[in-house]
Amino acid sequence: MAAVVDKDTCTGCESCVDACPVEAISMDGNVAVVNSDDCIDCGACVGECPAEAISME
Repeated sequence: MAAVVDKDTCTGCESCVDACPVEAISMDGNVAVVNSDDCIDCGACVGECPAEAISME
């Protein structure tokens, strides 16, 4: 299951972008977006998000 970003909670800090080992996360304005086709379901981004806006679904 790919990571999912809660767009209402995301602060746009880009910590998840830096944490993703396969570059599956990009920014759309001030909100992180996960490319589910590229996501390897590792969860590295979940622990890096200070706003707790990312979950594995």
